[in-house]
Amino acid sequence: MNTFGNRLRISTFGESHGRGIGCVIDGIPAGLAIDEAFMREEMRLRQGGRTLYATQRKEPDEIEILSGVFEGKSTGAPIALFIPNLANKSKDYDTIKDIFRPAHADFTYFHKYGIRDYRGGGRSSARESAARVASGAIAKLLLKEFGIVVGGGIIGIGGIESMRTDFSLLECQKALDSEIFALDTTLESSQKQAILEAKNAHDSVGGVALIKAFGVPVGLG
Repeated sequence: MNTFGNRLRISTFGESHGRGIGCVIDGIPAGLAIDEAFMREEMRLRQGGRTLYATQRKEPDEIEILSGVFEGKSTGAPIALFIPNLANKSKDYDTIKDIFRPAHADFTYFHKYGIRDYRGGGRSSARESAARVASGAIAKLLLKEFGIVVGGGIIGIGGIESMRTDFSLLECQKALDSEIFALDTTLESSQKQAILEAKNAHDSVGGVALIKAFGVPVGLG
């Protein structure tokens, strides 16, 4: 799926090793203050290459606002964002162009569409999430106007999962300081170990994220 939402619609575009990744956001009202510093921070949290526990691809993830913003505020027109791909080393994938990586989405993508872009997974790459984070930053700015804050983090990795899911906003904010965004600090060390063990075995592990919205008014939706 490339387009999400009804009244607020977000369409993403681009591939892992194309010129870039981007999105078009339609439905943002005019007059919303667009905090570019906040957007950069959201992108920084997503960036790879910062720890041993995430992708080692290092992209600056600089957002270029193409339309829909004038003098720091939304105009009511669609907001188009573009994020260039600068670290796309396609030749690195030549040796595995006929091999599917463990648990990677390009396996199901190939069997569904009959075509495979082996250069980082093409459209099925995690690189596509850069556009979702960028559009999510705009959505967060809109929600903030209504006192709604969205927080979250990781509660499980490789089957090592917290039994407690009643986390506060403060705990969600503290999770941003964790290298793996762990919400349960008592499990963080073992979860990190599970990632490294899988990595050393040329494998991967799954994770479970908890996302919570705070300050949502009664009856919304």
